[in-house]
Amino acid sequence: MAIQWFPGHMNRARREVAKTMAAIDVVVELVDARIPEASSNPMIADLRQQFHRPCLKVLNKADLADPLVTKAWVKAYQQQEGVNAVAISGNLVGQAAKVPGLCQPLAPNRNSALKPLRILIMGIPNVGKSTFMNTLLKRRITKVGNEPAVTKKQQRHKLSDEMTLIDSPGLLWPKIQDPVVGYLLATIHAIGANAVVDEEIAEFLARILHTRYPALLTRRYGIESDELDGEEVLEAIAIKRGCLRKGKGGELDKEQAARILLKEYRSGTLGRTSLESPDEKYA
Repeated sequence: MAIQWFPGHMNRARREVAKTMAAIDVVVELVDARIPEASSNPMIADLRQQFHRPCLKVLNKADLADPLVTKAWVKAYQQQEGVNAVAISGNLVGQAAKVPGLCQPLAPNRNSALKPLRILIMGIPNVGKSTFMNTLLKRRITKVGNEPAVTKKQQRHKLSDEMTLIDSPGLLWPKIQDPVVGYLLATIHAIGANAVVDEEIAEFLARILHTRYPALLTRRYGIESDELDGEEVLEAIAIKRGCLRKGKGGELDKEQAARILLKEYRSGTLGRTSLESPDEKYA
C-alpha cells in the first residue's frame, strides 16, 4: 500500500523549513515512541545533514510504548553522530521541561541574550508536537487535535532571553513507498482517514500485536490461540465485543471491530506496546 497524503500546506511548510534550517542551531525532532523510525521523516535528516545541524530525538508518548524497547531506541540514537535522544510524555510538564536543557550542549556557543539558542521543533503529524509545545510553554499557544495536520504554519516563541523555539507544521513526505511504513504510520493516525482503510490497518496491527504482545490481546479480548492471522484476530474481537452487521443474519462486523482495536491501541487502553525495535525495525 503506497500512501499519498500530502495536503497543500505541507508543501508550503517544506519550503519554509528549508529556509528556516539555515538560521537555527538545533533541531528537535519529535517521533512516536511506538514507531520511532517509521515516524521519522527522512526529509528532516536530509536537511539536517545539508546544513550540519545537530538533533535531539524526542521519543514522545513514551507512556504508550514498551519501556524496554524505548530504552533500546534511545541508546541506538545516542550512538549516532550529532544526535542525542530522550523519551518523554509530552503532556507532563516535568518531562517536557527536560528538552531545552538537552539542546544546549548540542550548540554550546549559543547561550546568551546576544546569541540565543534557536531551536526548530519538527515532526510528522500526530506525534504530539502541539501538546508538547503547550506543555513546555505552560500556555495554550497551538491547537491540539486528534487528527493529523492541526498546525498549519510556523510559529516562533521566546522561551527565555537565551532560547527561542520555532514550531513547524507536521510534515510527511510526498509519497510513502514502503507499504509497511505506511501501515505503521496509519496505526498512530499520522495519516488522514481518507487515505487508508481502517480494516486493513487493524488487521496489520492485530498481526503484530498477536506476535509481540499476545498476553495483552488475551487480557483485553480473551484471545488465547497462538495461530491466528490479523483477520482472525479481528473476528475474535468482533465475537468478544458483539460486533454484528445489522440485517445480515449474525454476520460479524469486522469494520466495527477494527475501530475498537485501533481506538484502544492509540489511546493506550490495550497496554504499552512498540511495533518496531532497533534490531527489527518493521514487523
